[in-house]
Amino acid sequence: MRLVIAKCSVDYVGRLSAHLPLATRLLMVKADGSVSIHADDRAYKPLNWMSPPCKLQEADGVWKVVNKAGEELRITLEEILQDTSYELGVDPGLQKDGVEAHLQELLAAHPETFGEGWTLVRREFMTAIGPVDLLCKDAEGKSVAVEVKRRGEIDGVEQLTRYLELMNRDPLLAPVQGVFAAQEIKPQARVLATDRGIRCVVVDYDKLRGMERDELTLF
Repeated sequence: MRLVIAKCSVDYVGRLSAHLPLATRLLMVKADGSVSIHADDRAYKPLNWMSPPCKLQEADGVWKVVNKAGEELRITLEEILQDTSYELGVDPGLQKDGVEAHLQELLAAHPETFGEGWTLVRREFMTAIGPVDLLCKDAEGKSVAVEVKRRGEIDGVEQLTRYLELMNRDPLLAPVQGVFAAQEIKPQARVLATDRGIRCVVVDYDKLRGMERDELTLF
């Protein structure tokens, strides 16, 4: 991973145009080729970014990041304050506890739990920033990303939000809706999810695990 702190301005040219005026920012270049631009005032979310596959072209005072669609992120560097690279190695990924993993497995086997006519496309659908637990299709054939947790908290909503932002940039998937499924969902997480258009589903794990009936119960 390469971390560059620089005084820079940024222009994005593609389906939309955007401009960031001159300021000191963090530029992050990851091993997967992605480039993101961060300020110091907004948690995880970058000001702008280019997802892989893309190509970084460095010239004197200018970075050009171009993706396969020809969209361009142009970073004009006035002054580089720090330029550091680190080898992070292969990340083992998030390890789910036994209940959470089994809950995901049960829901994957019975996607109709979320609604009549739902089908599973894939478990652990990989994105550039990690795997979505379940990628499903609803009764209308629209894509839905499902994040499964034992206990639903704000961090889980933020995680699903990041997946949705990335997946909705893929014309083969968009529009992608989100479902946040858990045994228990904290009130703050529910408020945040609702504000972001994410549906919350509380699932009774014990009844799903029992599998005494073909019909699963959703609360």
